[in-house]
Amino acid sequence: MAEPTDDTGLDGTGLDSAGPTEELTRRPVVEVVDVHVEYKVLATGKRATAADAGRKLMQRSRSTRTVHALKGVSFTAYENDSIGVIGSNGSGKSTLMRAIVGLTPTSKGAIYASSRPSMLGVGAALIKDLSGERNVILGGLALGLSRDEIEAKYDEIVEFSGIRDFIDLPMRTYSSGMTARLKFAIATARDHEILIVDEALAVGDKGFRDRSEARIREIRDNAGTVFLVSHSMRSIRDTCNRVIWINKGVLMMDGPPDEVIPAYEKSK
Repeated sequence: MAEPTDDTGLDGTGLDSAGPTEELTRRPVVEVVDVHVEYKVLATGKRATAADAGRKLMQRSRSTRTVHALKGVSFTAYENDSIGVIGSNGSGKSTLMRAIVGLTPTSKGAIYASSRPSMLGVGAALIKDLSGERNVILGGLALGLSRDEIEAKYDEIVEFSGIRDFIDLPMRTYSSGMTARLKFAIATARDHEILIVDEALAVGDKGFRDRSEARIREIRDNAGTVFLVSHSMRSIRDTCNRVIWINKGVLMMDGPPDEVIPAYEKSK
């Protein structure tokens, strides 16, 4: 099973040689090659685990079924790409992003990355019983920032999140939207070479969405590559230079927003 590796197959030689000439002048940072993801789920829809292996339920063919979440997906992402990932619910968008990060193993094919991709969200480092202020520090440390760097960026992070009036309260008192906004503010406090954003722009008011989209463009302009998974075609159009459309695990289209989005909307 392949998963993201550093500096493998991304030396710029022979990659995507059939693609447009202008792509060859930019450095490839993620290559997805004929990726399939399959997993078994119980008849109830719950994913089967190793603990189920010895149970009679698992021994009956009718008790489980195989979900083919991704079916031969291939594409190359380049530096300065901001790629919108669209598709209906259950189409395989999040599975593809988790495979790129390495959280979901591939059943077939390979994914190569020039550096470790970052999935937006430092949730594992955030503690609900601690204040937002303390979680800014923890989240910054989880990103590899020093205490001095966190101190220098602290006010910017809090202002970006728009929750300064609540920053001293425990995070368990936050709404889901407030939590998501703080996570976005922390996670984008530093530049990323490869950043995956999954629906984060759906939270907050127009002001926060505008700040978020501007921050994604800034990361992209600093030679980063951003994947934005969203159901908001407006956010995709305003933020991305390229769109990938996934349908039932199949890559349907990969191209400019003005071409892919109308085709996707017409298919619904």
